[in-house]
Amino acid sequence: MKDGYLRNHFIIESFANVDRVNFVLPELEQSANADIPLPIGYGQTISQPTTVAIMLELLDPLKDQKILDIGSGSGWTTALLAYIVGEKGKVISLERIKELCEFGRKNIRKIREIKKEVAEIYNIDGSKGYAPRAPYDRILVSASASEIPQELKDQLKIGGKMVIPINNYLNYVERRGENDFYEEKYSGFTFVPLISKGDS
Repeated sequence: MKDGYLRNHFIIESFANVDRVNFVLPELEQSANADIPLPIGYGQTISQPTTVAIMLELLDPLKDQKILDIGSGSGWTTALLAYIVGEKGKVISLERIKELCEFGRKNIRKIREIKKEVAEIYNIDGSKGYAPRAPYDRILVSASASEIPQELKDQLKIGGKMVIPINNYLNYVERRGENDFYEEKYSGFTFVPLISKGDS
């Protein structure tokens, strides 16, 4: 993974068909293909492509899966995941900032290959996941937490995988049994914080 980042052909195809330019602010469209994070307003950013590629490779999303995408921002990761899971899959996307939630919905509609019913975007605090639609095959978190919320572990299927930044380490979590979680850490990343409604 360190040499080329993208090896999973589903992810390669999604990057080719879900152009980042559709998910940045109009004034930053010329920078959309640069490998840097870009501001999307409200103190949030759209992650740099290399970081998203690494996160998705670790997540290993597959066709027809149900995936929870927390901190979806402008909708790019949701769109990439929705493209991968296809019309029989489902991506539940959570974004706590209402304006970004609307921005994300509008952006995802630009991608004609993604059927409207595949991606569901909710304007809610995602720090504890979304239990009504659990369990999930995969959980992607795009904001940094201080620890892995137990609620997110509980919402993973057995055999499911989660990628979540913890204190700017990228954590890979795999649920191998009811109370058996395998974890790995990867350093060298920076993310906006995962904020719950109780935070100021």
